[in-house]
Amino acid sequence: MNSLFFLRDSSIFKKIMAAFLAALLPLMAITWTINEKGAEHIRSEITESVLNTTRFYMDSLDQEADRISRYLPNYVMDTDLMEVAATGNEMSSYERSRNILDIQRRLELMKHSSPFIQEAKAYIPLIRRSILSNDYETFLDEDEYKAMQQNANLYEAPFIFWKNRLFITMRYPTNAVKSPMYIVGVELSTAKIKDTLAQIGRPRGGQSVLLNMELGWDIETGMAPELLGQMKSFAMEKQELQSGEGYETIVYDNKKHLAVYKYSSLWKAYAITVIPEEMALGSLDVYRTLFWWACALAVCIVLFFTYFLLRLIYRPLMKLVHSFRRVQQNRLDPIVIDRGADEFGYLYQAFNDTVRSLKTLIEENYEQQIRNQRSELKRLQSQINPHFLYNCFFVLCRLIKSDNQKEKAYQFCLYIGQYFQFITRNDEDEIPLELEVEHSRTYVEMQTICYGERIEVAFDGEFPAISVPRLILQPIIENAYKHALGNMLGPGELWVHSEREDGDFALYVEDNGQSLTDEDIGQLQKKLRYSSKQIEETTGILNVHRRIQLRYGEEYGITVSRSELGGLRVRIKLSIIS
Repeated sequence: MNSLFFLRDSSIFKKIMAAFLAALLPLMAITWTINEKGAEHIRSEITESVLNTTRFYMDSLDQEADRISRYLPNYVMDTDLMEVAATGNEMSSYERSRNILDIQRRLELMKHSSPFIQEAKAYIPLIRRSILSNDYETFLDEDEYKAMQQNANLYEAPFIFWKNRLFITMRYPTNAVKSPMYIVGVELSTAKIKDTLAQIGRPRGGQSVLLNMELGWDIETGMAPELLGQMKSFAMEKQELQSGEGYETIVYDNKKHLAVYKYSSLWKAYAITVIPEEMALGSLDVYRTLFWWACALAVCIVLFFTYFLLRLIYRPLMKLVHSFRRVQQNRLDPIVIDRGADEFGYLYQAFNDTVRSLKTLIEENYEQQIRNQRSELKRLQSQINPHFLYNCFFVLCRLIKSDNQKEKAYQFCLYIGQYFQFITRNDEDEIPLELEVEHSRTYVEMQTICYGERIEVAFDGEFPAISVPRLILQPIIENAYKHALGNMLGPGELWVHSEREDGDFALYVEDNGQSLTDEDIGQLQKKLRYSSKQIEETTGILNVHRRIQLRYGEEYGITVSRSELGGLRVRIKLSIIS
């Protein structure tokens, strides 16, 4: 409430600044809140998605390993295998070969029963052979055979990891005290397991590993040794905490990573996926960076707004207030006009006109109306300044410095001379249309040198011998270069043509710019429709429109629409009859 009382008696400057900050600061606070809440939600959604993916693939591995383990006893109780393992070389060669072939066929069926089985084997110590699904002449590898006897109970410890190879085996008989007659086992495809693990993190640029902390084996998808070591420590920590699944942020190589883990009781291993946070949540960092840039920009805008509010509004307004106070004291002194043709320049001029009216009291209404109309016309014309003079000299300097651009620099100098000769040579209000079109062509030639051949320009149609207000076509073309064609990445098109309409004549300027929306064109149409009530913008299209209406009447002037080329279509309607 105290601040409201303070603002009630404050100057306009303080009220405007307070209103500006009151609108800006809550908006920035809301933007920050939305950004942070959105970041938190997206982080949660992404990590939950990766965790669900990990659950899915680990469940698939569990189901496949459990299915293999449960079907293995069916192959162990094979009668041909028992017969070969019990009688061995006492059998005839024919019978032994036939039984071995039958065993191989069943081993091949077992191999193809799952995509995760790389090979199915039967180890028979009596005949010193290992029977494979697709190999007949084999010998018993003693080291491998001893390693296959490590799991006493298939369902408690189904996996054997030996020389970077993963096996599921079952002995016969299952009594662990006696030596087995034979062992049936399958070698799992570590490549297929790696491919399954890679499906978890690959879409987001991550890496996965399956870590068995009890037996000390791991299957990883190309993980760096340093990161693998860190993941082993991570898994041990989670094992001590008896954490079954979850996710958290870790730091590796000075970068944040998202670690998603799940424990499999069947494999007695942790499946851990590590995803760089910049890959998973990179867009959030971009938005956060953009927000801070927006904050910095907001500070600059506040400073910029404050400076120009003081310079363009507060000081001129105070000057006008002091002048009115002098009038109240019967001091009819005019204001020194030190402003351009903006609102305060207009107010200053109006104040001086009022002061002169009070001094003389002799101006008649009709004479005043004619003089105001003439003053408006002159003022509008005077505001078409060659504002690209600096750019012209910059382009000229660049051409002169280029060794192979001397001729183009000479031609550009001629165009500059022709351009400014037309602008400054006389004060005539009206000129031949042909001269206006020629001036526009000169301007186009200058822009062609500036932009190169990227913008294609065509002049079509006939131009009758009529007089028109000066500078009605070139500002429209300039507007097309400035707002439509200059910033286009692709080729630009500009089409200038004419058309007779009964007793009237129309000039058209069309471009293929892509910056204007239908809403923008609608706003421009509205400005043109109410141009007589607008004094804040007196350059460009509105300038030309108001001068044409002052010359020919309200039914003439400029209309805009969407061009067939895709950009803006400006129609300049003139009267052929003077």
